[in-house]
Amino acid sequence: MNVNLLNREPFAMDPTLSKKQIQLRYRLLQHLYSNGPSSISSLCDTIGISAPTVFKMLAELTREKIVEKRGVGESIGGRKPDLFRLQRNVIFEICIDIELFKTSMAIVDNNNHFVTPVKTVPVALSRNRKAFFETLIEHVRDLIRTAKIEESRLVGCSVGMPGLIDPISGENYSYLLDETDGLTLREAFEQQLGMPVVIQNDVKGSALAELRYGHAIGRKNVLVILMDWGIGLGIIMDGKVQHGSSGFSGEMGHMPFVENGELCYCGKYGCLETVASGMTLSKMAREGILSGQNSIINDLSNKEIYRIETELIIRAANKGDQYSIQLLSNIGTNLGKGISILIQLFNPEMVILSGKIAAARQYITLPMQQAINTYCMTQIREKTQIVSSELGDDSRLLGYAAAGITWFFEAMIADAKDR
Repeated sequence: MNVNLLNREPFAMDPTLSKKQIQLRYRLLQHLYSNGPSSISSLCDTIGISAPTVFKMLAELTREKIVEKRGVGESIGGRKPDLFRLQRNVIFEICIDIELFKTSMAIVDNNNHFVTPVKTVPVALSRNRKAFFETLIEHVRDLIRTAKIEESRLVGCSVGMPGLIDPISGENYSYLLDETDGLTLREAFEQQLGMPVVIQNDVKGSALAELRYGHAIGRKNVLVILMDWGIGLGIIMDGKVQHGSSGFSGEMGHMPFVENGELCYCGKYGCLETVASGMTLSKMAREGILSGQNSIINDLSNKEIYRIETELIIRAANKGDQYSIQLLSNIGTNLGKGISILIQLFNPEMVILSGKIAAARQYITLPMQQAINTYCMTQIREKTQIVSSELGDDSRLLGYAAAGITWFFEAMIADAKDR
């Protein structure tokens, strides 16, 4: 990450402040962002400074309309402590969710509020950077114009996408690979946007969203299964999202699963994704319709079978279409067998199902649970709760915002230390 791109100072720090004072301010703001409304005592414990110093900083930040008093906390006895939090719209992050066939984007503030509606555009993920950026960047600029926010408060852009992504080097080793300009993918984004950019795998964004705002709040060991066109795994261990040594952890969809199975797009045969992904679900539905299978899927798609996607199959199942229900059951069974392996490896307290296929609810979860009961050791299985995400379709954008704004604070703390 090129810290020199931090050419904006959203908080207008007093130039008379020392390096240590600036660093302490950013550590305090980072704590309020990550933990929400906090008392003076909790800030003292986290930052390691005295209550009078924290009180003075809070007073200054309140006058500057960066921090506000927000309610009171719990107390064992005596006066309940005042709680402080960041005000709304102090800083903003552009969040971009790139899928195989479309891209969604929004601007999110430091209190996780969408300050623009989520904008979905037909920008498909390709291997050609130039064509991709020519279409995408204009949509991003239009989003910024629509938001009408102070440019200095827009601290960066957080991008999530499928593929093998190293968040440290900022490269995606699966998509947008043409490096004719000699830049990593992150550097290419930064050059196009003129601001810091964080890039991560989409399932890591889902896992971070669940850890901050969903079922994984306060939990230490959780698996998040993202079930979209592909299958991804977000691993939360010891209360943190794990990336692995190169950022490639969680490639659940490419576990060897079927002996002498179909060729997967990754180049191997018999991967889990060949029998349990959204892409496979659509393929099986199309093949069935072409072979004469009786199903309302054909009518719902207006007989345009190559437009059959996961949402349409789920809609057909909800209308009682037996073929759709059977397709989802097959996918659920295979996913359940794969998840049972993960449960025995990680011994999680919870498995969270997210993504488009998770919207099938009982049509997926019942056969999935039956497979888990069959293939997983009882003593381990009984200690694992399986739930569906309740964060909604745009939850990954919140996970991306958390990653981007967290990076901003860490960069500013490091920058203050080096001044």
